[in-house]
Formats: sequence, structure tokens, C-alpha cells
Amino acid sequence: MKLTPKQKKFADEYIKTGNATQSAIEAGYSKRTAAVIATENLIKPNIKAYIEKCMADIASNRVMSYTEAVELLTSIARGEEKETVVVATPVSVEKVEKEADLKTRISALKEILKRYPNNDKLIEQQIRKLSAEADVAQIQAKRMADGEQNSSVNVNIVIPEQVDNNGE
Repeated sequence: MKLTPKQKKFADEYIKTGNATQSAIEAGYSKRTAAVIATENLIKPNIKAYIEKCMADIASNRVMSYTEAVELLTSIARGEEKETVVVATPVSVEKVEKEADLKTRISALKEILKRYPNNDKLIEQQIRKLSAEADVAQIQAKRMADGEQNSSVNVNIVIPEQVDNNGE
């Protein structure tokens, strides 16, 4: 994907502006032939590949990755991330850096736990409840399809025995 300096300048300008003719002029091509050169440059495989690669890089840099998101949430939860707040005193107004308050830190922790559903008992219970409701609805639909008038379903809840501290 070797480009001449002029081709690279054209591609870089085109990425910035989206205007092929003006990009050709900025790259140093003649104003008289800029439109034709621009069209030719946009179909050359090496220039096209360079532009596509740069556009993909730009797009990926704009979107936060999963890892970046979890790292940011972790730094907030740990109180490492600072925010600027304006504080008014009788003498002046100042900008002060402070760590996130407890409510924000707890929210960050909850967001992190959502990404690890096996560690969150509440989510596990909600999933079990939704699964049970889906099973009941399926049974009711089958009974109604079979022509039963009373399609209510009796559910017996079985609670597993709790283990005491001795493991018994």
C-alpha cells in the first residue's frame, strides 16, 4: 500500500473534507485536471485501501471498547477518576478536583456487576423468575390450544435446603 507523497496528501485531505476535487488541489494537482485526477485516485486500489483503513481507524477510535468502559467504571468505583466542580466561597469562585461521591461509585459498581452476571445474585434471581414465567405462559398457551376453559397453572415452589456454617 505504498503511496506517493502527493497521493497520501490527497487521501488525507479527502478523509478530512470528503471533497475529492478540492483534496486534489490541496495535494498539489493542477486545478484544471483536479476533478479527473481526484476521480482516478479514488478508484486506485492502493489509495482506496489507504482511505478505507484510515476511516476504519477513525471509527474504532471514536467508539469506546468494552475493556475501556470497564476500566473507566473501575477507576470511578475506586475513586481514582476525578471530576472538576465549581465551588463558590465568600472570596471567589474556584474549580476543584474531587473524586466521585459514594452514589456515583456504587452506580459504577452496579454497572461492572452487570457485565459479570454469574456474580450478581439479583440478576440470577431475575433470570430464574423470567424463565419460570415463560414456562407458565407456555403451559397456559398449550392448555388453551387444547380447549381447556381453566388455563390457570398451579406452581409449587421448591426452596433448596440451606447449608449451615458447618457445611451440613
